[in-house]
Amino acid sequence: MRYATEGRVARIILDRPARGNGITLEMPGELAACVERANLDPAIHVIALSGAGSGFCGGYDLVASAERIGSEAEGAAGAPPAPQGSPTDPAVVAANHDPEGTWDPVTDFQMMSRNLRGFMSLFHSEKPVICKVHGYCVAGGTDMALCSDLIVAEDRAKIGYPPARVWGVPTSMLWAHRIGLERARRLLLTGDSISGTTAAEWGLVSEAVEAERLDQRFEALLERVARLPINQLVMHKLAINQALYAQGLQATQTISVFFDGIARHTPEGFAFQQRAAEAGFKQAVRERDQPFGDLGLFRDP
Repeated sequence: MRYATEGRVARIILDRPARGNGITLEMPGELAACVERANLDPAIHVIALSGAGSGFCGGYDLVASAERIGSEAEGAAGAPPAPQGSPTDPAVVAANHDPEGTWDPVTDFQMMSRNLRGFMSLFHSEKPVICKVHGYCVAGGTDMALCSDLIVAEDRAKIGYPPARVWGVPTSMLWAHRIGLERARRLLLTGDSISGTTAAEWGLVSEAVEAERLDQRFEALLERVARLPINQLVMHKLAINQALYAQGLQATQTISVFFDGIARHTPEGFAFQQRAAEAGFKQAVRERDQPFGDLGLFRDP
């Protein structure tokens, strides 16, 4: 993640392009630190959030950990060896759980609620956050985009939450608040994605433009917002956010974080993990999406 300032604008750039800017365990905390840095800088009026490379963010970087589950399930005398990596890695948590044994959902809640806090630093930021989406913004990547105040998108960008089909529930659960119940249901009950153009028509993004004009329109919006005094920006953002609090956003997110953990421990969730271990995570995702006529984001370059 890169942080830089330019006049009244603080820029936060997701910078793992070789991995589709995939979310690591460290990223939400780093994001929150960058947001706080911008909020404490009296020269900054607005925060610009974007991603390097071919897209904004492809979600959690779970390729290696998901593929490791199967090998870690094997060991001498049938006993699984200790998982590699962080003990709070989502896939390591799943690998530690015997499908025939007891599972503690609070373990997942403690992990994912902390990730959500990092994403929600954008929502709670006193200064407005404007997000630029190009290429793709899917799965966990949508948590960051939807926690932003405004979004400018490439017209052909892919935006959605495909893990709704298996192995995930969006922890920020801002879909209904941003596009209404009917359209939120349309996306989450199918796992389908929409284009930037459709996202603009639905009111999910402020504007959708061709790739060659995206930077220009993004910078123009940043410049207009940055003209306002900081005190005006802070008061307006705090007042607008009260509407979402009144709608029960905190309660919605609490249950969604629990549901996200449950989604990784259903029979279908375990089957998906096993297939990822056997054939690779990208192949498992392809097979998940194939019945929908959508090969998804996880394809080889």
